[in-house]
Amino acid sequence: MLQTGQAETLVVRTARELAELSLAREDGAFIGSEDELLLRLRISRPTLRQAAKIAENDRLISVRRGIRGGFYASRPDAEDAIRTLARYLRLKGATLLDIIAVSRLVAEEAAGLACQCEDADLREKLVQFALTIDEADTPSAIIVAEARVARLLARMSGNPAIELVMAIGYSFGMEEQGTTLYQTAEQRDVARKLQHGLCQAILDRDGDVARLMMRRRSAALADWLEATDQQA
Repeated sequence: MLQTGQAETLVVRTARELAELSLAREDGAFIGSEDELLLRLRISRPTLRQAAKIAENDRLISVRRGIRGGFYASRPDAEDAIRTLARYLRLKGATLLDIIAVSRLVAEEAAGLACQCEDADLREKLVQFALTIDEADTPSAIIVAEARVARLLARMSGNPAIELVMAIGYSFGMEEQGTTLYQTAEQRDVARKLQHGLCQAILDRDGDVARLMMRRRSAALADWLEATDQQA
């Protein structure tokens, strides 16, 4: 009879095997019925069901009931990863200053790479964004605009790792902890000017200026947050 630790190891190993079966197939493909997997993996029904919950929570399989029930391949998306990492950061007590400290160089690289983007649709979206910059005149509107342009530049960078890092930074940082920012008209004016400069540099394909604009944005955010902390 397996001890508790052994049983947990078997469940984890089975969850990994289910994930491998899923990743070997196209998203949505049928992996097998419960009975088929019991025979294939040579495990008990309780073990399979516990393992399935782990793999399903990781969005690596989908379990369906009914006539066409069984196990199906699934894939986690970026939002899943962002939510998981955001929860981790909250539990660790991370602050927006922490996020800026580690993401500022990534953001500068994204700005430089965005200048090389040849995707006409993404460049047009940047043009359209630039036309709306001056419409944002409340703290919440500025935060939404900051997140919007960050995600757009991350996509223009063509680097999925940059997309993930910047999405975490702006989703966790700006949207969840950025409520003390842009409370003054001066801060909002600076934010809009930096957005204009950044967009224009990217549309002009000037990587040096684009990186400079992103560096100034990060520095301004850090200065405002530090000033707020000192006043608290």
